[in-house]
Amino acid sequence: MPFQVSPGVNVSEIDLTTVVPAVSTTEGGFAGQFQWGPADQRILVDSEDRLVNIFQKPNNTNADDFFTAANFLSYGNALYVVRVVKDDARNAATGSALLIKNDEVTVTGTSTFLAKYPGALGNSLKVSVCPDAIAWREATGLAYGVTRNSDQVVITGANSDSYAGALSVGDILEIGDNAQLSKIVSIAARNSTNNTITITVADKFNGATASHTGLVRNWEFSGSFDAAPGTTAYATALGGSNDEIHVAVVDEDGLITGTKGTVLETYESVSLANDAKTETGAANYFKELINQGSSYIIANAAIYSSGTAATETFSTDGDVNDNSLSGGLDGANLDSDDKIVGYDLFSSAEDVDVSFLLGGNADSVLAIHLITNIAESRKDCIAVISPESADVVGTQSSASKRDAVIAFRDAVGASSSYAVMDSGWKYQYDKYNDVYRYVPLNADTAGLMVQTDLTRDPWFSPAGYNRGNVKNAIKLAYNPTKGDRDQLYKKNINPVVTFPGQGTVLFGDKTLLAKPSAFDRINVRRLFIVLEKAISTAAKFTLFEFNDEFTRSQFTNLVVPFLRDVQGRRGITDFQVVCDGTNNTGEVIDRNEFIGDIYIKPARSINFIQLNFVAVRSGVEFSEVVGRA
Repeated sequence: MPFQVSPGVNVSEIDLTTVVPAVSTTEGGFAGQFQWGPADQRILVDSEDRLVNIFQKPNNTNADDFFTAANFLSYGNALYVVRVVKDDARNAATGSALLIKNDEVTVTGTSTFLAKYPGALGNSLKVSVCPDAIAWREATGLAYGVTRNSDQVVITGANSDSYAGALSVGDILEIGDNAQLSKIVSIAARNSTNNTITITVADKFNGATASHTGLVRNWEFSGSFDAAPGTTAYATALGGSNDEIHVAVVDEDGLITGTKGTVLETYESVSLANDAKTETGAANYFKELINQGSSYIIANAAIYSSGTAATETFSTDGDVNDNSLSGGLDGANLDSDDKIVGYDLFSSAEDVDVSFLLGGNADSVLAIHLITNIAESRKDCIAVISPESADVVGTQSSASKRDAVIAFRDAVGASSSYAVMDSGWKYQYDKYNDVYRYVPLNADTAGLMVQTDLTRDPWFSPAGYNRGNVKNAIKLAYNPTKGDRDQLYKKNINPVVTFPGQGTVLFGDKTLLAKPSAFDRINVRRLFIVLEKAISTAAKFTLFEFNDEFTRSQFTNLVVPFLRDVQGRRGITDFQVVCDGTNNTGEVIDRNEFIGDIYIKPARSINFIQLNFVAVRSGVEFSEVVGRA
């Protein structure tokens, strides 16, 4: 406490309530190819629905990657996903297509609107802008006739020039005296013989046969808005006018939703003025609102006379401004080098907390990078890999598949307790495309560890009939026999096996550590990851304190209750914490160091069961055979 120079009472607080905190053990990390979404960014996804909302549905190109992510999320609810695209990918645009990977990239070019993310999916987008009351609803003055139960409207006495600017496909017509609404499907060329134009509408006219004048057209998307645009209250108060517009973002080709013309987003009563505000003081400039809130488009260049102050009178032309986007490209398929760039976003434990790295359809080059350059470097997560598709998917014999899986493991080569390998791929249903696909099992293997965390603790084995049941497996590409399993397990490969009547089960819990050690088991490796992560997090608050008996005692009293709790939850059988003058010698203290030695006896999982059934004669006492009373 500070020294006092005159009488008084000084109050200080000293916080000695520190504890070892709980640490997260269920987040996964994955980098792959997707149809949509931000690229080169870690995005936390908590469900398959959220995965679809952000990255869209799978196709034949990215199904392996999509279902790797989706399968992991079927066990847990936290996966960081990195979308990776090559440099030849493009965002669809109203002008020249560009590559804009994410929100952190500065948008250039003169396109009025661009797709928010790269990919051919952006070519399905249309942005329709209604600038004023005339564009909203217009009496054309055209004479027309309709026939009962017909889907055709015949315009009479119109010439091509006057007609072309009045109606377009997608407009909503008010047909007949009862003002039946129907959308224009197609417009035929003018018949020069009888000077008529035939329009086909979506619904049959069900009124009386009649001739009419003053055909009324409505903006195609007027049904998604309450009223025609006019002037915002903000511009009115400043003496401005005609700044209000409506914007509809539409799935024009149906590639996103499956239904052509689906309205994806609407921006109602937004302003062309760059200083516009709502009644609550929030920004109301259309470009700012779109760029902050849209999941599909970027507003780039100005439309009409936008960008000026709300004090001005804005000039619009009475026409709907339709903008169909084009030029979007998915880019070439990814190779290992591309995915490595994505996975490197998980390389720093200080930047992102993950417990698993999902290999997906990784080849040996990518698998080696995940293990040696990321998992081994971080030392707080496990890389989970599967053999390649060609190793197990096909009609080759079981022995050939076994040899190919072992060859893949040998190609990876790494001996690491921070890596886990399973034996293959599973066959599952793709509900988005109504097909069946083979998908690597590493997401399920990691997911079983997550499920074990949620139902028991990280130091329990995720394998076996109690906790190792694989979800959504119709069959396995490779179902190893007992002989195959023996060979795989010698190589630290965990077999995934389908047992009749018992489902598909992870039937091994080894890490890829080749050296015989307690750390060649998943549960022991994960136990130490939890202990090291939790205790090191708590130990950070000892930094810059004095290395004296008080601090060492405080550290010991911090760690011992935590380990005692882990022991009570069956994670360890015994432990010892040494943090005193025996290991914090004067030399250690003079080097500004602090040492705490923590000795752990980890609990071991049962991998082998021996049951001995002994038959004895009727007159034999069991104590004579067993050797005890």
